[in-house]
Amino acid sequence: MKVLIISTNRKQQPMPVMPLGACMVAEAASVAGHAVQLLDLMHCRSPLAAVKEALARQPPEVVGISLRNIDNNDMQHPEFYPAELLPLLQAIREWREVPIVLGGAAVSVMPEELLRYTRATCAVTGDGEAVFPALLATISQPSGFAAIPGLCWLEEGHFCRNPAAIDPGNGKLSVPDLPRWLDAKAYQRRMATAPVQSKLGCPYHCIYCTYRKIGGSAYRLLEPVSVAAAVGAMAGMGFRNIEFVDNVFNSPYDHALEICAALTATDHRARLQTFELNPRFIDDRLIAAMERAGFVGTGITVESASSTVLARLKKGYSADEVYQAAEVIQRHGLPCIWIFMLGGPGETEATVAESLRFAETMVRPRDTAFFTMGLRIYPGTELETIARQEGVLTAPPERMLEPVFYLSPHLSRERMLAMVKKAMRRNMRFISGETISLSYLPLVNTLGARLGIEPPLWRYTRFIRRGLRSVGVDA
Repeated sequence: MKVLIISTNRKQQPMPVMPLGACMVAEAASVAGHAVQLLDLMHCRSPLAAVKEALARQPPEVVGISLRNIDNNDMQHPEFYPAELLPLLQAIREWREVPIVLGGAAVSVMPEELLRYTRATCAVTGDGEAVFPALLATISQPSGFAAIPGLCWLEEGHFCRNPAAIDPGNGKLSVPDLPRWLDAKAYQRRMATAPVQSKLGCPYHCIYCTYRKIGGSAYRLLEPVSVAAAVGAMAGMGFRNIEFVDNVFNSPYDHALEICAALTATDHRARLQTFELNPRFIDDRLIAAMERAGFVGTGITVESASSTVLARLKKGYSADEVYQAAEVIQRHGLPCIWIFMLGGPGETEATVAESLRFAETMVRPRDTAFFTMGLRIYPGTELETIARQEGVLTAPPERMLEPVFYLSPHLSRERMLAMVKKAMRRNMRFISGETISLSYLPLVNTLGARLGIEPPLWRYTRFIRRGLRSVGVDA
């Protein structure tokens, strides 16, 4: 069949993200014998014109729509991405009535709501590279939908969903031919990193998180040697800056060490990053192994430095472990960004002050602290239950596709914002959601790349903020 897959993500703050999942699905469909074109809208000046051109260039019999995120998880400046799909879907339907298939991480989170919103033919959840080729074999016969694991559709107004079949695979990581599907240089000009995973799934029970919906509730570990080989293959394609996008890189701890050992034994010549370290599993042995393996930046998703808040979030570690992780980081040279999420259950002015005090005293001057405020509430999470019990949320689940946020009833939004802004004025190494949503940031990325600056750009936070403030920008 002739297939058009459209990657719809256009968000370039803080930097553009390569649509690895869409590439994997496109390559799987191509290997299955279909004629596939992938349209990446990231760098298109006119997405609507680009879609119309793609439809005319190779008229498809099936159109796949990849949606990475539902929104930007920003309580202060919320953006709702499915709305951007509507004119594209209208153009497809006006051109010809063909099956439209939704896919991407966002769809696994809220498949029914997105199907009703877009009126797509069906939606793929779980491992799209396995589900989509199976769907193409029966797309002309909707009666066959019931046999395809992970498929969702509406039948006479009723939502139908097949349980996702989590494919254990062979434990080996393979990467698609990214330059075949993407304009690689356009991403490199904006300091984008190439994504890679060493595992799928998540066994943790954080009250706000949707990772378990996307990848399953148990780890599927990939062989360290194959992960290292995949990194080498990506570097060979020209992607020198590579990011591990595991939901938690250093869990299981032994697997992370094995990944680092395999990378150390490989002449991959890549610059590696990950923003997903769990404080509980940080020690000198791990950080030293990461440095030997070629990591040039890491992030710790600490969320809070208050044991009260961490317990309510069900993070599985305490503030003592957060401080111990900071002491480990201070003994090494690996650059680090600390990521906080303020406003969750149990948050008060006192607990916000605990997190700010930790950031001011324990985050090294050359490192960065990033603060987000408010928690996006997704249907089916424990946070939704808490929000309803506390009276924070009254909207029914079907009205939660557009972003709704949780903020502790024991905390004033205005006071929380004021506390963070005051801390940011004192500390040029602090940034917030407002910082990374500034419209000039893609230009900063482009200029930095032209000057030969290598990512991660947050390493230069204090210099960038000072420079912008010197010319009157409130950054």
